[in-house]
Amino acid sequence: MQLDIKKYYTDAQALLEGHFLLSSGNHSDRYLQSARVLENPKTAEILAKALAKQIQEAGLLPDCVCSPALGGILAGYELARALGVRFIFTERVEGQMCLRRGFEVKEDEKILICEDIITTGGSALEAARCVEFQGGKVIAYAGLANRGFCQRVGSELAKKPECRLPDNIPLFALEDFIFNMYEPKDCPLCQNGKNKAIKPGSRGN
Repeated sequence: MQLDIKKYYTDAQALLEGHFLLSSGNHSDRYLQSARVLENPKTAEILAKALAKQIQEAGLLPDCVCSPALGGILAGYELARALGVRFIFTERVEGQMCLRRGFEVKEDEKILICEDIITTGGSALEAARCVEFQGGKVIAYAGLANRGFCQRVGSELAKKPECRLPDNIPLFALEDFIFNMYEPKDCPLCQNGKNKAIKPGSRGN
């Protein structure tokens, strides 16, 4: 049975409406707060198993899952658990993404990069560069939700110019979420005198 991913987000009050500032600097009238979905361990397990099934059915078996902190940690850990592999994470130090805490990657180790939400894929790509620098091989990207800029396996949506992920590595996600996104100078919510754009994610409040 196919999961209704949007219902999981709605039931967890994780599909927000308002005036939001995205990590890219752009504005949107909707926002996905995956932490609200993942705060329920049973739900996190269900979603991670569904994502793991996609990856396994594609014939991919990573040696390790790596997530960029902070937003990707819960999703990545649960995915690693579902796949039966180890888990590591990258984090920013003075604005630079890096591996710390004794985490190491072996030469040619097969790595899957996992986020909670894939927007343009910028943070995921930074994490990928960290493990590649140590000799790891990134075999796939994954996220619970795809904002529709990058093309995922099983979706008819085409890749958009904003996507930063490479074309030769597959992206797996459970659902596409397509929202309006505006540059600040063109944001109708700003022009209509709406409340100031807020950042409810991990880099804001």
